[in-house]
Amino acid sequence: MNQQFKVGILTISDSGSIGKRKDVSGAILEKFAVANNLTISLKEIIPDDFDQIQETLIEWSDNGEVDLILSTGGTGLGPRDRTPEATKLILDIEVPGIAEIMRIKTFSETPFAVLSRSVAGVRSGCLIVNLPGSPSGVEQCMKIILPSINHALEMIRGWKTH
Repeated sequence: MNQQFKVGILTISDSGSIGKRKDVSGAILEKFAVANNLTISLKEIIPDDFDQIQETLIEWSDNGEVDLILSTGGTGLGPRDRTPEATKLILDIEVPGIAEIMRIKTFSETPFAVLSRSVAGVRSGCLIVNLPGSPSGVEQCMKIILPSINHALEMIRGWKTH
């Protein structure tokens, strides 16, 4: 199927949300999305606020405007890093293999990959993938998961069954 899927890019960063830091990771996600025939429908920078993360993920996935949400930031061990917890609570189904393969494959690049707590899953027919906040982490992870994203989205839509 040659469907063009729509993506939302959500950057989760306290400093980015108030303009104190340039959104390099969000720009990298946008570059990967466009290069892989994904249409960017939504893009936003929000603070590391648990409720706001949940509200945004729920709104974006439930409104039907996007097929895929790529979030960047808030997956580490910092006191404000709550993206995985906020994401897990709103998922209909978790897809652990996406986060697992990102950690496994990027470990050869950095031993800190094991500290990433990224989560992936589906809500309201929308695939949600948490990515690290670092630009290099985003780039490495996107290269790893992109080959499976279209197939995942086709399966979620029921266009493919295996």
